[in-house]
Amino acid sequence: MTKTTAKAPLAGTPSLLRAINDRAALELLLENGPLSRTQIGTLTGLSKPTASQLLARLEAAGLVLPVGTTAGGPGPNAQLYEVNPAAGHVAGLDVTNSEIRVAVADITGSTLAEHAVPTKGVPAAETVAKVAAAVTETVRAAGLAAGSLRTAAIGVGGAPDPVTGKLRYASHLPGWHSPRLVEELSEAIGAPVSIENDVNLAAVAEQASGAARGSEDFVLLWAGAGTGAAIVIAGRLHRGFTGGAGEVGYMPVPGSPVARDVRRRKFGGFQELVGTPAVRTLAREHGLGAPTAEDSIAKALETPGAGDAFLVELAGRLAVGLAAIVAVVDPQLVVLSGAVPTAGGERLRALVEDELARLSIARPEVRSSALPGSPVLLGALQRALADAREAVFSTH
Repeated sequence: MTKTTAKAPLAGTPSLLRAINDRAALELLLENGPLSRTQIGTLTGLSKPTASQLLARLEAAGLVLPVGTTAGGPGPNAQLYEVNPAAGHVAGLDVTNSEIRVAVADITGSTLAEHAVPTKGVPAAETVAKVAAAVTETVRAAGLAAGSLRTAAIGVGGAPDPVTGKLRYASHLPGWHSPRLVEELSEAIGAPVSIENDVNLAAVAEQASGAARGSEDFVLLWAGAGTGAAIVIAGRLHRGFTGGAGEVGYMPVPGSPVARDVRRRKFGGFQELVGTPAVRTLAREHGLGAPTAEDSIAKALETPGAGDAFLVELAGRLAVGLAAIVAVVDPQLVVLSGAVPTAGGERLRALVEDELARLSIARPEVRSSALPGSPVLLGALQRALADAREAVFSTH
């Protein structure tokens, strides 16, 4: 019998330890702004000589820049450093059936330019070219040269299948169903591309800097032209086996038609209660007709009596769907986002929270989105930044 001897695990090599320290320092600089060598040493536990060597490496690699000195304290002024914004650039996109919105940001997350182009009437065969042109225009507006992007992330009202990569639940987006879509977009844009469900990206943005910051278990409910949910468990998005977790528009709920043969039929379920067409219909029933759902809600907020009744009924509809979701997921927090909750503001939020507490044993806190602008676009930038930083910070 041959005797085998187990090998002891290898200790971290000097290069690996340097890479870990460098990444930790870069993350601290992103989170805390300009820091001195002493501050970086204190926060990382590194000695002053090691912190000095680290900063020299990062400066030589073009990842950090000296940006002035401390002043006003005892002793000599200390040099301050920050992450070099030009170390990488990314694009985030929010794609709907009516427009493409693009934002370009530097590696620190500062947005340099935004641009929007209409897509109605664009032939499906021209989708990739239209997206690439929108990105090119935004890159130019940001003052960057062509080919400057490290990554791009795209939010769409659908769900990429994790096995096949094919976009599901997106019949409203012609031109987005090619089996080679990601490769085609990457080639046209000139940077690696990722595609993610738009509501999932809204949750990414809320967790990074919005209403769900600090929360690792929450549900984001989006109600607007479409209805969807994002589910975050233990800090991570739950996408489901086919990528369709949170596609609650067709979810059977009391008060709406049950959608059968859902792959063909375009109505029924939760969407029929809280989508913008349903909100406009409900508003007309209460004598609050207006050109858009948002206008109808605004009118209700200013109309005692009929407006109060409308808001209570709308809150009840939102709460019915949320009760079904909460019963399964039991989240710490619910975030309301999309055109309908945003228009309703604090008044609608409070009504939804009260009604949900009556319908559900679990009683999560309900918050409104705390993000300016498009949560989907912000989430797309966050996703692109995470990918770019992984690439840039790990390979210098």
